[in-house]
Amino acid sequence: MPPLGKQWIAGETEVGKAGRFHAANPLTREPIDSETSEADGSQVARAASAAANAFEGYRKVAPKQRAVFLRTIAANIEALGETLIERADLETALGVDRLRGERARTTGQLKLFADLIEEGSWVDARIDHADPNRKPMPKPDVRRMLIPIGPVAVFAASNFPLAFSVPGGDTASALAAGCPVVVKAHPAHPGTSELVAGAITQSVRQFDLPAGVFSLVHGTNNATSISLVQDEHIAAVAFTGSLRGGRALFDAAAARPKPIPVFAEMGSVNPVFILPGALAERKESLAQGLKQSITAGVGQFCTKPGVVVGLAGDPFTKLSESLSQLLQTVPAGALLHGSILEAYARGSDQLGAIKGVGVHRAAGQPNRATPTLFTTDGAKFLNHAALREELFGPSSVLVEASDVQQMLKIARAMDGHLTATVHGTEADIAANAELIDILQQRVGRVIINGYPTGVEVCSAMNHGGPYPATTDARSTSVGTAAIERFVRPICLQGFPTTALPPELQDANPRNIWRLVDNRRTKDSI
Repeated sequence: MPPLGKQWIAGETEVGKAGRFHAANPLTREPIDSETSEADGSQVARAASAAANAFEGYRKVAPKQRAVFLRTIAANIEALGETLIERADLETALGVDRLRGERARTTGQLKLFADLIEEGSWVDARIDHADPNRKPMPKPDVRRMLIPIGPVAVFAASNFPLAFSVPGGDTASALAAGCPVVVKAHPAHPGTSELVAGAITQSVRQFDLPAGVFSLVHGTNNATSISLVQDEHIAAVAFTGSLRGGRALFDAAAARPKPIPVFAEMGSVNPVFILPGALAERKESLAQGLKQSITAGVGQFCTKPGVVVGLAGDPFTKLSESLSQLLQTVPAGALLHGSILEAYARGSDQLGAIKGVGVHRAAGQPNRATPTLFTTDGAKFLNHAALREELFGPSSVLVEASDVQQMLKIARAMDGHLTATVHGTEADIAANAELIDILQQRVGRVIINGYPTGVEVCSAMNHGGPYPATTDARSTSVGTAAIERFVRPICLQGFPTTALPPELQDANPRNIWRLVDNRRTKDSI
């Protein structure tokens, strides 16, 4: 089915009432033929209200049924076949191979959350039995578990039209938790978003779930986004995008009469520190690895290494020369949409205008982003905050630190980021424990002898970090722990067994791991 250019509100498609827009082909900057309508405030309100009505029934759906529902969504996305891939490539120019891999990641994380909720231990059930003979006061029977928080507003990202968009990790984890979802589609890929919305809606119908479990709205203006965040029926927000956009949603949610949590993933430069032993052993392979990581997806990964730091000396100079030469062999690439390209060009010019900053790049091409390496020393890097800010696109800042103490000072000057990477030998790592300790206080993931791009979807992954990387450093948007964003604890005291949910009953009918009287066990009691 081709995209309709409409909203998908509680199972029904309808034309938006707030205007029209066209997505643009990133290769030509020409409008794509199909037109998309934008939701007005009344349509956003109806989507949120439908989600609230659906919550009453959906939160009570048995975990095994929700697991099958998630797997069905994955199957229906896969059934879209090359139609989905071709549309996504038309709107993003990311390439069919990359998009096929992203589709596999997207359906894989839906299945991962299905496995998680089917097993069930994620609810963190805790039981403390009563002790009526305790002195001086009897101890009551107290039991605790996690329950869904309510309807979630998901804001799709531009750079991953599947994995961080309509069917991505935010939607998957919210649905897994038992929360209906209202997605605000990204205007860069509305057709892709709508195709997937149809697959999710089909899944809702197949299981005869409340129609408001899923809705999709389009919009290019800030008013659409703010109205969704401030709707009284929305209980939490998930966002991936710019610092400016995430902070606007965070502020809007905080200004509500009843504030709600916003889990926003925003800007990150993902610093890389290269220690002397690693330089001596493998400077050529380091240059190759950095080139690949900086230019992957035309530099449009939130984990792109935007700053690379090493100690002054001949080995680091040779690394700089090699990396500069390698980046100049990478063809200029199309960015996702015009505003990103304009911001990349503007930011590149601003960094290049700083006195003492070298600029290394090949000749540019129209409508393309040219891979660029900026070089500077530690003192200038510390004196110019712009060098420590994210520049979205295929570029990085190479920083020559005068000594170890300046390297530590650079690490301390970094804001919150998603990742930090250290390349070094075993002796390097042992000798630079202070550097690694500093980095652990500033990021959500520290990588040794690897590269930050390529975020593994697994139970142990953390994709988050201190502000401004995210608005809540305690959360992740990748991996099974992402479900914890959309739940809250409930404590049940003095309940009769017949009134307890299965997860908290003595017999443990779901056979999950629980903390019973301070002992982790699956045993019935």
